[in-house]
Amino acid sequence: MTESDPFESCTGFDWNEANAAKNWERHRVTPEEAEDAFFHDPFVLRSDPKHSKREKRYWALGKTSRERRLFIAFTIRRKRIRIISVRDMSHREIKEYERYEKSDS
Repeated sequence: MTESDPFESCTGFDWNEANAAKNWERHRVTPEEAEDAFFHDPFVLRSDPKHSKREKRYWALGKTSRERRLFIAFTIRRKRIRIISVRDMSHREIKEYERYEKSDS
């Protein structure tokens, strides 16, 4: 895993059952829907040093194939993406994401 591309050596996703259940109960996002957002452009990725005390964490803004815009907090463990939390983007996050959508066009 390099700083420039944390996904370089990733081989897939790893789900904690409690996190998957929490994301469904609180935000109605399935693991499959969360994973889908990683494969569509734009995908806005940032480091999350505020939450990286024990391990490096990231957050991302992405959209699914059904155009649902998601905020995703995750880490990478043993070459697998482990989603911690996923929810719909806030209004502020949507505005930020739209800047990337316009620059992609």
